Amino acid sequence: GPEGIRVNAISPGPMKTLAGAAIGGARKTYKHTDQNAPLRSNATLEAVGGTAVYLCSDAGACTTGETIRVDGGFHVLGMPQPDHL
Repeated sequence: GPEGIRVNAISPGPMKTLAGAAIGGARKTYKHTDQNAPLRSNATLEAVGGTAVYLCSDAGACTTGETIRVDGGFHVLGMPQPDHL
């Protein structure tokens, strides 16, 4: 803080990546997130990169101690959408 150091984290949730493809059941997880997240999408590398750019820019100068979720809103759900039960 006093030295101007800010610490934040980015939590993207499920992402279609080469590493993620090696995880058993990944396709089912991606599909579930895509169908149930409020924005109906999984995180993308571009969205995560844009969040990182924000945090590194002057626009994020007063943001510290935060975990920013880039998951289409999936983290706010209590249960799947009724159409996907």
